[in-house]
Amino acid sequence: MKTRIKPYALPREPAKSLPVPASAESVLRVGQLGFAAPEALLASFGLALHRVASGEPIPGSFWGDDEAGIIGTTVYARDDTPVHSLLHEAGHLLVLPPEKRAAVHTDATDSIEEEDATCYLQIVLSDRLPGVGRDRLMADMDAWGYSFRLGSTRAWFEQDAGDAHDFLAARNLPC
Repeated sequence: MKTRIKPYALPREPAKSLPVPASAESVLRVGQLGFAAPEALLASFGLALHRVASGEPIPGSFWGDDEAGIIGTTVYARDDTPVHSLLHEAGHLLVLPPEKRAAVHTDATDSIEEEDATCYLQIVLSDRLPGVGRDRLMADMDAWGYSFRLGSTRAWFEQDAGDAHDFLAARNLPC
């Protein structure tokens, strides 16, 4: 497992007591959820979801292993792909202007602003998947190793993600 590290400055104020995250092995996987709901969600935004056979490499995966991949307007995932990874990669495509999506292959952006918006969007989109929701997704993000300057995904989302919210709102994306 590779750790995502966000290059933030020190927190504005000390983080409050944070919950202990579950292990990375306990995160919700697409196979547990099923492909129908994520496929319908992505389709509502003009994206496709391609199911990759078990054990096959995931095309367009930046992180490799079981992490989702993106090529053009398609998100690639296997049954063992974490739901947070699928939503994160879909979020990368959604924060891009539609005319730039077709050129994406594996790495969507080097922009911290777009990365923050993607993290925020994946949390918001999780509420549209039955049996997922933001509480579960944020716990899974923490367990997987997402790193935020306030110490947890929830603290960042609730206290420090105003710029990400505004980025999405300015583009009429869910926030």
